[in-house]
Amino acid sequence: MAQSAAPATVVPAITPISLKAIAPWAVFFGIVMLVLLYFVGAEQGATAVISGEGVHEWVHDGRHLLGFPCH
Repeated sequence: MAQSAAPATVVPAITPISLKAIAPWAVFFGIVMLVLLYFVGAEQGATAVISGEGVHEWVHDGRHLLGFPCH
């Protein structure tokens, strides 16, 4: 009884992801995170890109949660 009824499982080889494949995504997400950090941390007052206080009110609680002063 050397033969088994279950087929042998083949484990695929793990191939590492190259740095060239990750670099564009890392740059993209880095830029997105910097834009979000700007809007949460600095979008108010003299450096405002968008006039009014709409952005400030939308991110107000997140600003306090992350420790940015705004009052």
